[in-house]
Amino acid sequence: MSYTVDRLNQFVAYALTLDGDEKGEAQVFCDRLFKAFGHEGYKEAGAVLEYRIKKASSKGTSFADLIWKPRVLIEMKRRGEKLHLHLNQAFQYWLNAVPNRPRYVVLCNFDEFWIYDFDRQLDEPVDIVRVEELSKRYTALNFLFADNQEPLFGNDREEVSRGAAKLTAELFRRLIGRSPKKAIPRDQAQRFVLQLVIAMFAEDIDLIPSGMVSAIVRDCLEHKQSSYDLFGGLFAQMNNPVPATGGRYAGVPYFNGGLFSKIDPVELNEGDLELIGGETGVAKKDWSKVNPAIFGTLFQQSMDASVQHQHGRHYTSEADILRVVGPTIVAPWRERIDSAPTMKELLKLRKELQAFRVLDPACGSGNFLYVAFRELARLDIRIMTRLQERFSAKEFARQVKTLNVIRPKQFFGLDNDPFGVELAKVTLMLAKKLVYDEALKAFSTDEEGGKGNEELDFGDDPTLPLDNMDQNIRLADALFDEWPAADAIVGNPPFQSKNKIQGELSPAYLRKLRLAYPDIDGRADFCVYWLRRANAVLKDGQRAGFVATNTIRQNYSRESGLDHIVASGTITEAVSSMIWPGTAVVHVSIVNWVKGSESGLKRLYNQDGNDPATGWRYTDLDRLPASLSFAHDVTKARKIDVNARKGGCYQGQTHGHKGFLLEKSSAKAIIRDDKSYAKILRPFLTSDDLVGRKGGKPSRYVIDFSGLDMLQAKAFEKVFPRIQTMVLPDRQKAAQRETDRNKEVLKDAPATKVNLHHANFLSKWWRMSYERADMMKELRKRPRYIACGRVTKRPIFEFVSSNINPNDALTVFAHDDDYSFGILQSDVHWEWFTERCSTMKSDPRYTSNTVFDTFPWPQSPSAEAVAGVAKAARNLRAGRRDLCDEHDMTFRELYRTLELPGSHPLKDLHAKLDKAVRVAYGMPKKGSGLPFILKLNDELAAAEAKGLKVQGPGVPAGLSGTIKVKSSDCISEP
Repeated sequence: MSYTVDRLNQFVAYALTLDGDEKGEAQVFCDRLFKAFGHEGYKEAGAVLEYRIKKASSKGTSFADLIWKPRVLIEMKRRGEKLHLHLNQAFQYWLNAVPNRPRYVVLCNFDEFWIYDFDRQLDEPVDIVRVEELSKRYTALNFLFADNQEPLFGNDREEVSRGAAKLTAELFRRLIGRSPKKAIPRDQAQRFVLQLVIAMFAEDIDLIPSGMVSAIVRDCLEHKQSSYDLFGGLFAQMNNPVPATGGRYAGVPYFNGGLFSKIDPVELNEGDLELIGGETGVAKKDWSKVNPAIFGTLFQQSMDASVQHQHGRHYTSEADILRVVGPTIVAPWRERIDSAPTMKELLKLRKELQAFRVLDPACGSGNFLYVAFRELARLDIRIMTRLQERFSAKEFARQVKTLNVIRPKQFFGLDNDPFGVELAKVTLMLAKKLVYDEALKAFSTDEEGGKGNEELDFGDDPTLPLDNMDQNIRLADALFDEWPAADAIVGNPPFQSKNKIQGELSPAYLRKLRLAYPDIDGRADFCVYWLRRANAVLKDGQRAGFVATNTIRQNYSRESGLDHIVASGTITEAVSSMIWPGTAVVHVSIVNWVKGSESGLKRLYNQDGNDPATGWRYTDLDRLPASLSFAHDVTKARKIDVNARKGGCYQGQTHGHKGFLLEKSSAKAIIRDDKSYAKILRPFLTSDDLVGRKGGKPSRYVIDFSGLDMLQAKAFEKVFPRIQTMVLPDRQKAAQRETDRNKEVLKDAPATKVNLHHANFLSKWWRMSYERADMMKELRKRPRYIACGRVTKRPIFEFVSSNINPNDALTVFAHDDDYSFGILQSDVHWEWFTERCSTMKSDPRYTSNTVFDTFPWPQSPSAEAVAGVAKAARNLRAGRRDLCDEHDMTFRELYRTLELPGSHPLKDLHAKLDKAVRVAYGMPKKGSGLPFILKLNDELAAAEAKGLKVQGPGVPAGLSGTIKVKSSDCISEP
């Protein structure tokens, strides 16, 4: 350890001899820093200097001073530079340093290391280490050691925030969870807890005398004074415009704000008081280090889980909020500020910034609004800094009278949860103080004296009284109530799919929704309504940005949402898909757009894997399509009638209740006793069976009474009682719930067409929910059919015996020839599938109407080409079966090995099939097949519109009898 300290001291001594020139000395500083942490140098460690990073606007290339992936990005600035001014630059570098994005970011001005972990907190560094103190504080930079030790930070605000949130939420639950006679009403408990939160913040950021909350608790515990009186008195004084001239509350200023308009004290018991002011109580936390993002966590933890789920609420990290606030608000303003040439223009921009209004129509606890507030305040600091750099101290002081022009009244929010509304008000009240302190720090006199900073006089701290936000943050239904006028709209609307909407919202509300938004497809996700309404209220040149479910880029949701947005505006930056880092098990898209046109390249991000660092990629395009696709925009592909008419693509059977499923051994035992049961006990293949079981054989049987009436089904005495006992009661309950919901709708609107989904199931309760009679009829005509997982990460198609029933987890193709198999298994079809499909989380989901019905088949393939595809398909199936047998693998395990680098026999087999398919199409041998297929789709749709005949799925007529296109291999069940 002494050797390490010696090396670090030598580095410090050397660093102090430098002039701090960013251009001339940054590289040698970084190299010596790496040597101090035990490396031979930066290059030997694997780091790179002057790492190229394309700007988000693609107007040129930036260079990060040093990147050591996936550890750290170091950005150097000249000695004396104010590092907080370069936070946005560092964040953008980090955002675009993919793949293998560094975990940490360090800003350094030769005197200080500002260390950031953007996945944890953005507002402040997790630590600041002065260069001269490095030998004592080096543990904050532990990640620079070769063995990548865990760093020890001194300003981890996330850790403090989570601890405070947990204790505060526990207090809230204690208050409402008392015995029935003593329980505090929910709204009263919420108000008390939020008033207490304001008080704890206030005493730690010097707005009320320090230690006041702990002193009240101590007097209650030790001197048996009443918490009802003492806390009630504190909160009343915080709402009193006349300050106390003496006594306990002397020095408590006037806070105002809607939160304190009603004082409804609570009598706390000993446990409550210990939780607030005990040795490890919430008041003992350093609330000056609590990030206002705490309120999002507090909001979630204090809500009932069922309420949170019903409203589709999920916590959003600051890094992800900036993926919206950055492109929609910060970037356009920064460009205007940095290009302003004169003081007059800068002062004009500052006046505009002061009037800039931001709306979050699903504001929750106000996290988006808080980040927007903070970033607008930093833009104001940016304007002030430019003014200060370019003009005399006297002129600067004369022109700039206000330290921070951004005010809470510029921010607006709507939400349908009362507690969320009050939390958002609190968040914005605190933002006013926090951003003022940041601006004060930026323009305070530094050790060098600063450029005239000592002459600046911005008057008294304007934080108090707190703004009354009752008119800005309102309890409302954003889909029906009026939206406040705003210049930018941001947010994270509820995450609810069409199915969840139907299950969790009342029929009356759904009817109201359909009537108010008739142009939105009823199958679209809930968040689409927010996108459409935001786009409708935007004026030309105004911007919006939302986090949404990743299905907004697919099918009905895309058609109802993003298609309309790109018709009247421009998507400026987006994330096609990313894993949501919160507790919600969802994948999301992020879309930012401007009403009207915008020149320049647009950036599209995507997270391909589960690793938040390595999975990211991005590209720059002239235009971002509504599909948020990196490849060619296939959203406008048209249905090919011959595909849809001829059919051949189906979703498997939906049994709808576990009572229909039998273990394989039980089913076979019944069939052995009575062979007539083979008619209604069928092997039932799932997607997991297909790819996850050796040989791909079905693991269960299904009771299939398809086409039978009740008396015919009842004759099968060995299984019918099972259905009657297990299925019938559940279907009766579901039908009754549906009837009750329908009565609610019909009461207000007797002519409304109501949903009879469960009533229909009850009418044939002994049969599966969806028997797919048309599909089963087609499958019985042939000895085998093609199947793939309906939701799948990998292109695995296989032949299945027609004696096996396909489960709805499979997509089924009623074709039994090797040529059709080859076309479907090819990379041409897979690429079309992944671009045209919907998704389940991040996995592609095969949808027949968007994928199969639009996919053009080869139009005039020669007999030789068809035979070549069929042969390559047979060889692929035989080869992969042999590989599975030889290495004792399932299909899933085998195909996972394709994701590893290097040669692979299965890769070769797929390559030969892909080559044969391209020959059949007459398309280029290499490159994406999308341009060719998209063009062919357009040509075939146009030809059909003219009444011309085109070639649909399957072997072209006249060829099947002349060449070998059929074999017999398939998954079978004896």
